[in-house]
Amino acid sequence: MSSKTMLVLVVTAAALMLTAILAVAPRLSANPQQAMTAEVKIDNFSFGPATITVAPGTTVTWVNHDDIPHTVVSTDSVFKSKVLDTDEKFSFTFTKAGNYPYFCSIHPKMTATVVVK
Repeated sequence: MSSKTMLVLVVTAAALMLTAILAVAPRLSANPQQAMTAEVKIDNFSFGPATITVAPGTTVTWVNHDDIPHTVVSTDSVFKSKVLDTDEKFSFTFTKAGNYPYFCSIHPKMTATVVVK
């Protein structure tokens, strides 16, 4: 076998090995943890669900489906939205376990709780 043929075989084998490694590599790498999300609907002067339980690291998004503005305000000042008009959203990521009661500052009888555990 000539040295030129040998070189072509080595380069071809290396290219095939590289292709195989690149094809398998995504399956071998650690999968990044999927983002955890949850949604609370604001509608008819209420938060739904009234109590939602999520894991630490979860981002909760409130969506105002009401025809009037609302807010989302933690009783412990952990989070506070701006005034949300119809179809506007507010999100907060809960990093620590605990109970997080909240209310609408425009309509204080609207209350609910996020439980993180």
